[in-house]
Amino acid sequence: MSDLARVDTRRAGTTQLVRITGELDLSNARELTDAVGHAVPDDVTLVVVDLSGTTYLDSGGIAAFFRLSQRLRDRRQDLRLVVPDASPIRAVVELTRLSQVIPVDQSAPDLSGQMAYAALPPDSAPDRSQPPATTDAPDPGAPDMSDPEGDQRNG
Repeated sequence: MSDLARVDTRRAGTTQLVRITGELDLSNARELTDAVGHAVPDDVTLVVVDLSGTTYLDSGGIAAFFRLSQRLRDRRQDLRLVVPDASPIRAVVELTRLSQVIPVDQSAPDLSGQMAYAALPPDSAPDRSQPPATTDAPDPGAPDMSDPEGDQRNG
C-alpha cells in the first residue's frame, strides 16, 4: 500500500476481513481498491472492511468504496464496512450517504471461532466434481464432418 495507509487481511471460512489503518485519500484510493479486490478470492461471499483504524477519509476514498462495492457485487460478493460511532471518519460516511449503499457496522465480527462448512449437493444432484461422461460414438443426427461436401448429395 502506501505510507499513508496499511491494509491487513484475514480469512475465516467464506468471510474476508480487511483492516485499513491510516489515511485514505485521493492519493492512495485507487491503490486501495485494487489491493482489496485482489486480496479477496472468488469463493468468499462476505467482505468486511474494518475502518476502525482509519483516521482520515476524503472523497477519493468514498469513491473507491463505491467502486469496490460494485466490483464485489458483480462477483456476487457482499461488502460491509465497520465504522464505530466515535471514529473520526463516521461523519464523512454518513454525509456522503455511503452507509445507504454499503451496510455499516459498529464493530468487526469475531472471526477467531468461525468454522467454514461446505454445502453438499443433494443426493439427486449430479456430482459436479467429476467431468460429464463423454462418448466417442458419433451422434446419429449430426452431419458427417469427414465428408468435405457435408450432407449434400449429387442427384
